[in-house]
Amino acid sequence: MVNGVLPKTLGDLQRSGYRSRSVKEEMRENLIRKLKAGETLFPGIWGYADTVIRQVQQAVLAKHDILLLGLRGQGKTRLLRQLTDLLDDKLPIVMGSEVNDDPFAPISRQARDLIAEMGDATPIEWIGKDRRYGEKLATPDVSMADLIGDLDPVKALNLKLDYGHEGAIQYGIIPRTNRGIFVINELPDLQGRIQVGLLNILEERDFQIRGFRVRIPLDVVVAFSANPEDYTNRGNIITPLKDRIDSQIITHYPRTLETALSITAQEAWVRREGAVPDLRIPPLIARAVEEIVFQAREDKDYVDQKSGVSARLSISALENIASAIELRGLATSDERPNARFSDLESAVPAITGKLELVYAGEQEGPINTARLMISRAVKKIFQDYFLDPYNKKEREPEQNPYFPIISWFEQGNALILSDKMTDSQYLQALESVPGLEEALKTCARNAKGLAIEVAEKGQRGLYLELILEGLQANGRLTKENLTDGFVYKDMMSGILSRE
Repeated sequence: MVNGVLPKTLGDLQRSGYRSRSVKEEMRENLIRKLKAGETLFPGIWGYADTVIRQVQQAVLAKHDILLLGLRGQGKTRLLRQLTDLLDDKLPIVMGSEVNDDPFAPISRQARDLIAEMGDATPIEWIGKDRRYGEKLATPDVSMADLIGDLDPVKALNLKLDYGHEGAIQYGIIPRTNRGIFVINELPDLQGRIQVGLLNILEERDFQIRGFRVRIPLDVVVAFSANPEDYTNRGNIITPLKDRIDSQIITHYPRTLETALSITAQEAWVRREGAVPDLRIPPLIARAVEEIVFQAREDKDYVDQKSGVSARLSISALENIASAIELRGLATSDERPNARFSDLESAVPAITGKLELVYAGEQEGPINTARLMISRAVKKIFQDYFLDPYNKKEREPEQNPYFPIISWFEQGNALILSDKMTDSQYLQALESVPGLEEALKTCARNAKGLAIEVAEKGQRGLYLELILEGLQANGRLTKENLTDGFVYKDMMSGILSRE
């Protein structure tokens, strides 16, 4: 750049002192510069800083092509797309080039002919990062023509060229990403014979097109994503290709609840505009949603762990819960509706579509399996806040804080929590259960912190409901689904009603 103006011709580019670099060298130098400057790399990617991102940085510094290998919903594609942050903002190419020809080392016949004809007056254009990134989802119908290119008879006819002339080539997506980054997602789905066509690109850094006696050099970073489940279900990565991929990086799911919460908060659409703009999803419900996912990832009896449990489950589940709150707000004309534990039922459609079940899970059924994961999640949340219903004082009813609640239900009483209740009616119904308020005051493990949270955020009803949910999850009460809500009963009446 001279005086803030980018060179417009080959001669101007030469006089500016511009130096061509390979794309791998460019990415390496930009990464080093960003690390020295303390810039944030791969923003929006949570939980990978010390694992996957560090290994990606190592691969870039080593000028490697990479493969991200991991189960569904681990952010592989998002991370690969952010590799463009390591490219220069602008790159000079021969104007009109289909393959981003370097003005100093053109690879296409058209660019070479243009430079031979115009010399230093050859026009130059500058392209951004978007023109230097290519991506292809591997499917069984992908052909070599799609990826590399082929003879274009129409082009040859229009330009009056012989079919063997290099100008008759119709370039595929990889050459069109020359001097950039090309990504193939779900690599095992690519047919083996097509994978063979990538061998030269990764090792010899050139490509050939059938029918043409030319070998065209190519400067491109190639990155892949793959799911290990696909190796047996849909295909595999051929050994010669896998051997040519310099770095295979294993991705993983969030390892802490806090990381999972950050991902879902970033991705889920819960801030709605419309008739109910102020719906509320408190941290307790958000945590319960993440616990559902963690429970599913740990379950080996019903859930197929080889398929994984995608982070999209918690995102979709939280969005469904937001919609359930929104619907209730519209039905009750409440402009500031609060979340309830009963809203977790609305997450069932998001769960059933994202869990691959083993035989026992198929026998149980996807809906019952989803509800089981919800029950386990609620039980875990309950245990974190309240005393165990089976504690040693349980033998002495007068000292058991849950005894008045259980006793009230054993006397034949029931509690209905309907979706049609306003928040005030919902709270009033919960307060009608003897002993529930007292249990909230005395059973919290961190009573002071819990009291502050309840007082500040108006979530007392939520914690009262959590006690009932916890007793139900621990087998002290039973809960039955109604058309528009739930009814809590004692265990015996629940069993008799099912019979």
